[in-house]
Parts: sequence; C-alpha cells; structure tokens
Amino acid sequence: MQFAQRLDAIETSAIRELFKLLGKPGIISFAGGFPDPALFDVDGIREASQAVLANSPGPVLQYGATEGYGPLRAGISAFMAAKGGAGNAANAQVAPEGLIVTTGSQQALDLIGKTLISPGDTVIVEAPTFLATIQCFRLYGAHIIGAPIDADGVDVDRLEQLIEQHKPKLVYLIPTFGNPSGATLSLARRLRILEIAARTGTVVVEDDPYGELYFDQPPPPSLLALSPQVPGSRDWLAHCGSFSKILSPGLRVGWLIAPPELLARATMCKQFSDAHTSNLSQAICAHYLTLNRLDATLDAVRPVYAARARVMADSLRREMGDAIEFNQPQGGLFFWARLTGAGGRNADAAAFAQQAIERLVAFVPGNPFFAHDPDTASLRLSFATVGEAKSVEGVARLGQALLA
Repeated sequence: MQFAQRLDAIETSAIRELFKLLGKPGIISFAGGFPDPALFDVDGIREASQAVLANSPGPVLQYGATEGYGPLRAGISAFMAAKGGAGNAANAQVAPEGLIVTTGSQQALDLIGKTLISPGDTVIVEAPTFLATIQCFRLYGAHIIGAPIDADGVDVDRLEQLIEQHKPKLVYLIPTFGNPSGATLSLARRLRILEIAARTGTVVVEDDPYGELYFDQPPPPSLLALSPQVPGSRDWLAHCGSFSKILSPGLRVGWLIAPPELLARATMCKQFSDAHTSNLSQAICAHYLTLNRLDATLDAVRPVYAARARVMADSLRREMGDAIEFNQPQGGLFFWARLTGAGGRNADAAAFAQQAIERLVAFVPGNPFFAHDPDTASLRLSFATVGEAKSVEGVARLGQALLA
C-alpha cells in the first residue's frame, strides 16, 4: 500500500511501545500518565449514569449537536467560572456558546492542528512538552521549535525571541503542572505571554488538564482567566480543558474555548471527524456536575497525590543522591528529573530505562518529549498510580539499577 506522506514525519508513541513491556509480573510502573482509578468517584458516576438513562434515554442515546450537549456546555461554563476556588479573583468567564465539547482534550489539539497548521508552518512548543502534541502537529506538517523551560515554566525571554524570529502559526503551552515537566508558569510570566500574544498577533494554545490537581495552594490563574487584564489577548488565545484527569479518562470528555472564528472552523472539522462526542458520556458528565460531588472528589484526591509526590521525592534523594536532580512539583502527576552522572554513574536515561526494566521498574526516558535536540539525561516519573510503599520499593530498585 502507498500511505499518506504525512505519516513519514511521525512514529508510534514511545510511551505506548514501553507499555508492551509492562505485563511482566511484579513490575512497578512510574511510566503512565494516568490518574489512579482507585480514586475515581465511581458512586457518583454510577448515580449520574443511572439518572440520565432513567430520565432521558432517548436524547442521550441519539445523535447530537457537534458543538456539544447543551446542559454540559452550560456545566462547563459554570465549572470554568468557579475554577481555582472562590479565592481566585481571576476565574474564567466563558459563555456556553463560547466552547465546544471534544472527545478528550486530545481532540481539541487535533482540531487546532487541522484548522491552523499548513505544511511547513512553524509551531513553538515547550522543550520538553506533551509527546502526543508533537506527533499531532507533525502530522499536519508543522515545523516544531522548542522553547526552553525551567521550574517557573517556559523561558519567556527566549520565547519572545523565537516568536520574533520565526513568526509561528501558534505557540503551545501547558502552563500548570506540565506534562512531562511538572513545572508551573509564574504569574508574571503568564501576563507577559498574554502581552506578547496581543502585541505580535500570535495564537497561544493553553492546555490545562492538570490545573485542579494542586497539592497545597491553587496555582496562578489560567491564561484564559487572566486574559481580561491584557487587552486584546483573548482574541489570540485558545484553551483546552478536560475531565480526564479529575473525573474519568474513560468518559473521553474535553472542551475547546477559542475565539469565534477559530471555534466555528474547529466545529466544522469536528463534524468530519466524529459528528459529535458521545451524547451519553456528555450527559453523564453534565448530570455529575449537578450532583456537586466534584469538589469533594478533588478534596479527597489532592492529598493522596501530594503524599505520593513527597514520598517519591524523599526516596529519590535517599536512593540516588546527587546522581539525580529534579524540581519538586506542586501539583499534577509528574516528576521531571535529570541524571547528573555524579560519581561516574549512568547519565543516559534510555540505557538506564533498560536497566530499570530488568529490575522490574519502569519510567519514560525524556527523549520523546523534545521536538528536537533532546536532553538524553532526562526522564519522566509519574507518582499518581503507585501507592507509597510501592513507590519506595520502586525507587529503591532505580537506585540499584543506577549503581549496577
């Protein structure tokens, strides 16, 4: 068969390939980017499911509007207005008609690629960034450039230089508890990015699946919530959200908020892709939001993830010492770490990953998260699905592998 040339620029996800090795008995995996299913509010989802099938089975089992199920669009609008809690003075005000429901936020990114990227267009992403975004944008022919990050998120000075130099079609950012970096963009940097977007006419795509998974204090407001403070910035801002990390990934419900012209074209492209996101999933999410259980669910989830992150940090310091360096995440699901090579030990994360698999522990080497010039010493560790005792054991195995 002769396949489309656009497939030549992409390859199978390195993370998905790694999962093929995870069926060994006794393996401890820090590789996945999943929420812990033990923390899902199964009772609440069951109640919502039963209610929508009992009260309105016909409409929720039928075809629906491409833009999304009306009650869910209203529910997401209310959720965005309250996002970050009552103490957040910059909550996002979004009318229901200002968003469309997508099949996970992954589809929102795909729709952005379809509507904005032509072959050869330049796109700027963080270095490192979400692997699936690199793959998605490359599928549409993007030339992808990475902007460096630190513990406070993307280096805005360097980002501004890259924007001026390359005039990108768009900039893609995960400002809050990034995947894989775990970094959170500071408030000052967020405001600067909005100013740059408005001044240069550059589309900024904000991906925010993790913002509600903070450990102690809420993070700075989203770019979307801050945009009223920077005149003109909302005209250049797209925001992707999702219930996957805070309710259930299996429901496959996300959303895209964007300027009307972009939203209209994304809706048209979604018609060609899947007609609409599952009405049943949308109705379950909509009814769940009316049960007022999400805040309680998040209140229960946050301390569990916070404790697991602390245990992993303590274990990494104890077992690997100066052979590894990392920033302590304040939320989300990930540690981003680097092997230092101290004491002559291994500083090649890909080789280290193979040694770790032999000791029945898995993580993701950092290379796939870079669009170019990967940091071969980097790696991603997820603490979300591993209990504290297993985490201690798994990091101990990593320490043994590094010393081998």
